[in-house]
Amino acid sequence: MARANDQVEAMLQEYADLLAIRGGEAFKARAYEKAARAVGGHPQDVAGLDAEGLREIPGVGRSVAGKILEYLRTGRMSVVDEARASVPSGVRELVSIPGLGPRKAMVLYEELGITSVDQLLEAVHGERLRDLKGFGERTEANILHGISLLQKAGEGRILLGAAMDAAEQLVAELSAVRGCLRCTYAGSLRRMRETIGDVDILVAARRSGPFMEALTSLPYVAEVVAHGEKKTSVRTATGLQVDLRVLPPASWGAGLQYFTGSRAHNIRTRALAVRQGLKLSEYGLFDAESGESITSETEEAVYERLGLPWIPPTLREDRGEIAAGLRGELPDLLAEEDIRGDLHTHTDLTDGLAPLEDMVAAAAARGYAYYAVTDHAPNLAMQRMTGEKILAQRERVRALDGRQGRMRLLHGTELNIGPDGSLDWPDDFLSGFDLCVASVHSHFHQSRSELTRRLIRACENPHVAVIGHPTTRRIGKRPGIDADFDAVFEACARTGTALEINAHPERLDLCDEDVLRAKRYGVKFAVNSDAHATTHLPYMRYGVGTAQRGWLTADDVINAWPLTRLRRFLAGRTT
Repeated sequence: MARANDQVEAMLQEYADLLAIRGGEAFKARAYEKAARAVGGHPQDVAGLDAEGLREIPGVGRSVAGKILEYLRTGRMSVVDEARASVPSGVRELVSIPGLGPRKAMVLYEELGITSVDQLLEAVHGERLRDLKGFGERTEANILHGISLLQKAGEGRILLGAAMDAAEQLVAELSAVRGCLRCTYAGSLRRMRETIGDVDILVAARRSGPFMEALTSLPYVAEVVAHGEKKTSVRTATGLQVDLRVLPPASWGAGLQYFTGSRAHNIRTRALAVRQGLKLSEYGLFDAESGESITSETEEAVYERLGLPWIPPTLREDRGEIAAGLRGELPDLLAEEDIRGDLHTHTDLTDGLAPLEDMVAAAAARGYAYYAVTDHAPNLAMQRMTGEKILAQRERVRALDGRQGRMRLLHGTELNIGPDGSLDWPDDFLSGFDLCVASVHSHFHQSRSELTRRLIRACENPHVAVIGHPTTRRIGKRPGIDADFDAVFEACARTGTALEINAHPERLDLCDEDVLRAKRYGVKFAVNSDAHATTHLPYMRYGVGTAQRGWLTADDVINAWPLTRLRRFLAGRTT
C-alpha cells in the first residue's frame, strides 16, 4: 500500500544511519539523509521515473539515482547490504532506541560488548555505563525512557498519518463494491489518536459476503487472520491489521458509535442508557424491558435520545465530554476549514525540498488567506543561513505577495533557542520579520531547570510569536524534553506567546493532553504543518485533529483568525 517513495526513503535513511554508525564522513551521511527526505517528500511516485527524472529530485545525484534504480529493479541496495554486514546487528538494534545515537551505540558495543536491548537494560541496572566517557546517571535515565518508547512503539501501533493513508485507500476500494450503502473508518483512527493499533473499517450493506471477499482479495493483503460473515480480519504486507465489519443499514448509527469508541466513552453512554431504562449496543438503542428498537440509524439520533448533542469523535475519550454535553457546554471545535493560513513552513533555501514559488502555489491551492515562509536561522549551522540570504528571500516573498489570488504572504523565520535561551539574530534584525517561530533543536538533555529557563526566556523575547514543536518529541523515536511545562504555559499566557501544535504525524507536538493543560492557562495556539515539501502541507488535518482532542475552538488558534486580527496579535508581541 505504500508508495515506492516510502520504501526508497527507508533504504536511504538506513544507509545514512549505517554510515554514521561506522564513523564515516559526516557530510556523506547527511547527504544520504537529505536524499531520503527528498524522495519521501517528492510528489511523484519514483517507481515511474528514469535516471534523469530521479536526478531532478533535490539532493539526488547520479550515484543516489543509480542506487534507487537498483532497488526498484531488484528490491535491494548492494551498498546497504554491504554496510549491514560490516555493522553488528545488535548495534543496529541499539540505534533504534530513541535518544541513543550511533556513536554511543558503538561505544557500548566496543567497550562493553552490548549487542541487544536486554543486555543494555542489564548494564544500566548494574550501573556499568557510568565509567564510560560521555555516560552518566542522566544518560542512564534517558536510555531507560528511550527503551520504554521503543517497546511501546513495538506493540503494533503505527503513526496516525500512515494509518489514515491505509484506511482511506481501503474505504475507496470497498466503497466501489456493489451493494455498499456506506463505508468509513472507525476506532481510534476516527478519534485521531496519534498512534493506531489496527484499522477498523465499517460497511453498511444488506449482504456481507462480497465485501469480505473483496477485502481478502486485495493484492496488498498478506494474511487472512479471521474470516466470518460479520467480521473479517486481515494483515497487510506492511504488518497492519485491518478489521472489517459489515452492519445492517438500519444499525449503522449505533454500530458507528460503538466501534468508534473509546471504551471508556462507551461505558458512560451505556450507563446513561441504563438510567433511562434503555439498552445501548452496536445494534441499536432498545427499550430494556420490551426489547423494542428505539433508534439506531444515525449517531445523531442515538445521542439525541440519550439527551446529548452529537459528540465529535475526537472528544470521545471520557474526559468530561458526557457531562459537558448534558450541560450544553461542548465546545464548538476547530475544524480544518477554519484554518486560514500556515505559519511554519520551509523551502529549499534551508532544509526544505521545494522552491519558494512551488510552496506558495501549493498553499494557494489549499485556499489559504495567508501563508508564512519561516526558513531556519543561522544557529542551525548545517543550514548555512546568513542575514544576506534571508533578506534576499524577503525580497522574493514581497515580489510574490498578491500574485496568488488574494493570499497574502508573510516573511518569517524559525529561530533556534540556544542552550541559554538566546536567539540567532539581535532584536533589531528580528524586528524586520512579520513573525518569528522559536524552537529547540539541540541540547535536549540539559537539566529540567535549564530547559525551563531556556523556553521561558524565548517566550519573553518580544519578537517571538510562536514556540515551535515545544517538547521536541518525535513519536517512537525521541522523547520530549524534561522541562516544567506548567511554568512554560504560564509564561506563554503572561507574554502572549502562542504554542505550536506541529501537525507532522511524527511530532503532533504539543500532544492533546498538553494542549488541554495549556488551554487552562489561557494560552493561544498555532496549528502548523512545518511543511518541508508541498506534499507536507496536507498534514494540517492531523494538527487540527490534535487540537480538537485538546478541546480547542477557532478562537484559541491564531491562524484561524482573520489576517487583521493576526497582524494585531503579531504587532502586540513587539510593543
